[in-house]
Amino acid sequence: MSTGDERAPLAHRVPDLGALELLIAVARHGSLGRAARDLGISQPAASGRISSMERRLGLALVDRSPRGSRLTEAGVLVTDWARRVVEAAEAFDVGTQALRGRRETRLRVAASMTIAEYLLPGWLIALRTRWPDTAVSLLAGNSAVVAERLLAGEADLGFVEGLSVPEGLDGAVIGHDRLVVVVGPGHPWSRRRTPLTARELAATPLILRERGSGTRQVLDSALASALPEYAGLAEPLLELASTTAVKAAAISGAGPAVLSELAVTEELAARRLREVRADGVSLRRDLRAVWCRSHRPTGPARELLGLTRG
Repeated sequence: MSTGDERAPLAHRVPDLGALELLIAVARHGSLGRAARDLGISQPAASGRISSMERRLGLALVDRSPRGSRLTEAGVLVTDWARRVVEAAEAFDVGTQALRGRRETRLRVAASMTIAEYLLPGWLIALRTRWPDTAVSLLAGNSAVVAERLLAGEADLGFVEGLSVPEGLDGAVIGHDRLVVVVGPGHPWSRRRTPLTARELAATPLILRERGSGTRQVLDSALASALPEYAGLAEPLLELASTTAVKAAAISGAGPAVLSELAVTEELAARRLREVRADGVSLRRDLRAVWCRSHRPTGPARELLGLTRG
C-alpha cells in the first residue's frame, strides 16, 4: 500500500499531533470509543481521524471489531514512533513556555533623556507593585538612539520626545511637554522685560543638546515654522549630551539654554534659573511611547505603557 506522495513536504506526510495522540489512546484503552471519550471527541470523529491517518501513511493501523480495536503489526510500530513524537512535542511546549516566562520577567526600556530622568522613575515604581519579579534595564539616550535600539531588538519599549514616530516604529502619544528658554541669574536676559523674538532666538548661540535629541529637533522645527527665511540654528555655544549638563552650564552663567519645562521646574522655583519668554515660537511637543511594528508591547511592557496613560 503506497501513498504515492513520498516527495511531498514532511508536514503533508506526517500525521498531526492530535491524530498521533488518538492512536496512542487506542493502544492504551484497546477501544476506539474509550480513546475518543478520553480525548473529548466523538467516536465518529475519532474513527474518521484514524481512517485519514491510514490513508496518509498508506498503512492499516487499527483492526476494528465488535470486541474492540486492536493495533495491526504496523500500528504497533507506528504507535511506538508516535510516542516519541508526542514526547518531543511536550518537551518543545515546556521549553517555549519557560522561554516565554523568562522573557516576561525582563523588561528593556530605552528612553530619551528628559523622560528617563523625570518621568520614568515614577512609572517604574508603579510597575514594581504589579510585576514585582520583573528585572528592568534602562538605556537613556537621545530619540535617535532610542529608535536604533528598538529596531535592533535591544529594547522592548521606548520613549521619545521628537517631532514624530521614527521610521519603522509604531507609537502613541502619552503626554505633552513645553520647551523653555532659560538663563542663569547673572545673564543679561534674566533682567529682560520684553519677550525674545523668533529671529533673536535663531541668531543666538545657545547651549544645546546634541544632534538627534528630541529637544533640538523640536526647537529647530519651531523656528523653521516661525521664520520664512530660516536657515538653521546658530552655531551652538556649547553642545552637550545630557539634560543635566545643559542645565548646569546655564546655571553657571555660560549662556542661554532651551530645555524641557519638566527638567527645570525645581531650578525655576529656587530661582537658580530664570525663564525668558519667547513670542511667535511654538515650543510645545508630544511625548511618545514607541515600539517595533512587528512586536507590539506584551507582558510588563504593555503594563508600563498602560501606566504612562494613567
